[in-house]
Amino acid sequence: MRSAAEHLAQVLALVAPPEPRVVPLAEALGEVAAMDVRATVALPPFDNSSMDGYAVRAADVAVATESAPVGLAVAGESAAGHPWSGTVGPGQAARIMTGAPMPAGADTVVPQERVAATAGTVLVDAPAPAGQFVRRQGEDARPGDLVVRAGTMLGPRHLAAAASSGVERLMVTRAPRVAYLVTGDELVAPGGSLAPGQIFDSNAVYLGAALRALGAEPVDLGSVGDRPEDVVAAVVRAVEAGADLVVTTGGASVGAHDPVKAGLAPAGVTFLNVAIQPGKPQGLGRVGGIPVVCLPGNPVAVAACVEVFVGPAVRVMRGVPEPAWEPRRALEAWRCPPGREQVMPVVIAADGVRPATAGGSGSHLAASLAAADGLARVRAAADEVAVGDIVAVRRFTA
Repeated sequence: MRSAAEHLAQVLALVAPPEPRVVPLAEALGEVAAMDVRATVALPPFDNSSMDGYAVRAADVAVATESAPVGLAVAGESAAGHPWSGTVGPGQAARIMTGAPMPAGADTVVPQERVAATAGTVLVDAPAPAGQFVRRQGEDARPGDLVVRAGTMLGPRHLAAAASSGVERLMVTRAPRVAYLVTGDELVAPGGSLAPGQIFDSNAVYLGAALRALGAEPVDLGSVGDRPEDVVAAVVRAVEAGADLVVTTGGASVGAHDPVKAGLAPAGVTFLNVAIQPGKPQGLGRVGGIPVVCLPGNPVAVAACVEVFVGPAVRVMRGVPEPAWEPRRALEAWRCPPGREQVMPVVIAADGVRPATAGGSGSHLAASLAAADGLARVRAAADEVAVGDIVAVRRFTA
């Protein structure tokens, strides 16, 4: 059997980011930056005041005291968007508003609440060191400085930073189009009526929602029965529609009615066993040049394989980093399948993790999966987890 790490490497080797696109800032929220965003101007673009007050020369008020305030003649006024073009000379001051450019000659600001103003004159009763309440040109960023790093999922603060840097449009990674297909004569859409031997289909609902949560554009290929030719036809439709990746569920094992394997193996998909539980039977390859990942059909196996294999593939295509698996302490003991890495649905508490259900990692426990917060991964060499053992844990990303 191929290890989970080896299989993931093969999955990631098949996928590539779609061609990026350029969008205006108003359409970039939630997108992923495809390239670094750099400042086109200095931020701030000029020295300006952080207070309402008076722009003065520090040397003129160096000896000011309460008992002997220094009187300065008000020579002009600088407001935001309306800078004063004059120069503050010796013995002078300029009225200044928050955000307004510092006038030439002045090197410090005295807040208005610290002065006594009369007609045409202002009295300053304490020294004001040079640079006080002055925002210096370029102190936030200089032209060419990195503002938003490539791979960043763009939120309001990133868009604001780009706007303040003079950037009007951003190059973003196009959301990958991931087509998905579920198979099985036994599947019935939720809300229908179950005949003997039939079950409600949860995989299509899960995959559509999971792919959307991962940032992909899901493309529902529908549910087909157990006819290999129907599987092939659905995948060919996805290829012709420009899908970047196709994910199938079910029919990938060695049973007599495994249509995915029967249909796609001749088309270029390799089917194999992966040393993971749940999720052992899988397929991987290309059809018409498009990557195809074939997952088992049991619902918990689908969820586990999306987290371990499909999610990382989507993140590679989007250009976003992979969330870390963190060490956590096991609060309960449980058994592990020998020779296979176990992916256990768990409840995550402040002091550790425990299995989400008494059924453990059973691949059929679709309803019980809702009780889990995430997954714990246990190495293939372990046959049990004891209380206090450390396991790798991550909350669901989809």
